[in-house]
Amino acid sequence: MILSATNAPTVTDSSGTKANASTDPAAAQDRFLKLLVAQLNNQDPMNPLDNAQMTSQIAQINTVTGVQQLNETVKGLVSQIASQQLMQGSSMVGRKVLVGGDDLALDSETKKATAAFDLAGSAASVKVQVLDSTGKEVGTIDMGSLSAGRYNFAWDASQYQGNSSLRFKVLATNGEATVASTALTTDTVSAISMENGTLQMQLSRGGMTAQSGIKAIL
Repeated sequence: MILSATNAPTVTDSSGTKANASTDPAAAQDRFLKLLVAQLNNQDPMNPLDNAQMTSQIAQINTVTGVQQLNETVKGLVSQIASQQLMQGSSMVGRKVLVGGDDLALDSETKKATAAFDLAGSAASVKVQVLDSTGKEVGTIDMGSLSAGRYNFAWDASQYQGNSSLRFKVLATNGEATVASTALTTDTVSAISMENGTLQMQLSRGGMTAQSGIKAIL
């Protein structure tokens, strides 16, 4: 006769609470011990239970119980880590950050429109086109030749008469070859939340970004 902790029925503990032996470690262990005692009491005297077999069965129930307890411990740790991340992330609320995007941030006092970009390689010519919401060019910034890296820029928007938001596009070339670039915009974190175990940050100009999407804290 081989005892098994699987396919266990619902049992009642000393407090009268019902628990499934396949998911509750204490109930599973109690059921196993009762079955083991019953097996010893009813074993064939001419063919007693082998010591190795008994040891194997005890090891099996200990393994199952240990794994179930470990799973509960891990779940608790995951919950604690998520809470700590949320608390630590709260310090980001109100901070200016650099994230992926081609919007220009316009300062109402200085009338400067600012943003940044990452240049993947050296470029002999780098120009930034300033565009309105329709894609029409309203200004240009000539940044000359640049090596690979991150660059901030500002455009004087004091003469801009439009009411729409401004965007930008980087044109980086080496002769006729285009050099790749990544547009970066400045925004402010307005709120944080935890979704599916990932810290998410609400941006003041709209949209969400994961913690990994923040390129710099300004």
